[in-house]
Amino acid sequence: MSNQSERLFAEAQQHLVGGVNSAVRAFRSVGGTPVFMRRGSGAWIEDVDGKQYVDYVLSYGPLAIGHAHPKVVSAIAETAASGTSFGAPTELETELALRVKSLMPAIERIRMVNSGTEACMSAVRLARGYTGRDRILKFRGNYHGHVDALLVEAGSGVLTLGIPGSPGVPASVTETTLTAPFNDIEGVKALFAEYGDSIAAVLVEPVAGNMNCVPARPDFLAGLRALCDESGALLVFDEVMSGFRAALGGAQAHYGIHPDLTCLGKVIGGGLPVGALGGRAEVMEYLAPSGPVYQAGTLSGNPLAMASGLATLNELAKPDVHANAEAWTARLLAGMQERARAAGVPLLTHQVGTMFGVFFTDAERVERFEDVAECDAERFVRFFHGMLEAGVYLAPSAFEAGFVSTAHDDVALSHTLDAAERVFADL
Repeated sequence: MSNQSERLFAEAQQHLVGGVNSAVRAFRSVGGTPVFMRRGSGAWIEDVDGKQYVDYVLSYGPLAIGHAHPKVVSAIAETAASGTSFGAPTELETELALRVKSLMPAIERIRMVNSGTEACMSAVRLARGYTGRDRILKFRGNYHGHVDALLVEAGSGVLTLGIPGSPGVPASVTETTLTAPFNDIEGVKALFAEYGDSIAAVLVEPVAGNMNCVPARPDFLAGLRALCDESGALLVFDEVMSGFRAALGGAQAHYGIHPDLTCLGKVIGGGLPVGALGGRAEVMEYLAPSGPVYQAGTLSGNPLAMASGLATLNELAKPDVHANAEAWTARLLAGMQERARAAGVPLLTHQVGTMFGVFFTDAERVERFEDVAECDAERFVRFFHGMLEAGVYLAPSAFEAGFVSTAHDDVALSHTLDAAERVFADL
């Protein structure tokens, strides 16, 4: 473990709550001291002691073209030189909106916000305002940010810390939130049979990235689309993680299903804080100032995030770039499975585009939160620390997806698979 990281974490705990500014960074579920990073380049990051790691966290997804990409760095620097924020419209906002719309045809209008949490919060308010209904249906293990009404049986950080919901969220706030098992269309049909006339929206991660990487079954999403069409509820895809990763056009392109609303974040900021809500023009025009549903934000659409996101998406949209990164991800997982089999370690992997999941289980399928919870968490902890020691940085939680960038190359692949072979042997 880094001596500098231990010193810095001890100091941070005197000033930052838990020593971190996002709960999963604290290493609570894997033990040990968080590693403090100081720089990144391409597929690699370097800690404060100078040790380098192949990075599969990539700031939890947004760095789809790697760390410190020259086009992104240049775009941020040039934009910052002219001002970082105006509280007034800029051309960059429209340029990024056009780029997103060109990749996601289901989006006709966009509202830029500052985080994925804010995008999901705004989607819920808009859905309720548009439909005149109150209930929201979400799924166990799906995480939509730390919005009070959605922090019910959520994934990611709350699972990592063993928290089923959260103190501070009144029961009255969540009483209009319905939950169902992920990938269980029959369970959803039962809820619609009882509450259909009062359901404003179904909110789903089409590729769950907050209970590790668990893709939705195609028939599940098709079933949700049909139920929403029949009942008048809105179908909302939370593509904060899967957007521009499950496919260049997101999970909605991967599955060929158009949601009414889409929540975005991560990649569209290229590493800077950002979020967006987009969807059908008829629905989106219900937002102020066009409509009665209020939403606003002083830093929404700030020039730095717009420039960074635009540079990222422009690179990602070049011919074969995304496809090559998907193929690299497939090589990574095939190599890990081969080495796990050779060591006698039961391993299941998932891939959707440049997102992936690694599960220590001998089960043939992992489709729901309950399946993820049955995987060998202790073996994951040992795997995580073994890979960390060997110079491979994975998310410090068995409930987080992994990510690949366009900068991951044969050197990174060899380093990762050599490390995995040694660690699997120890497991």
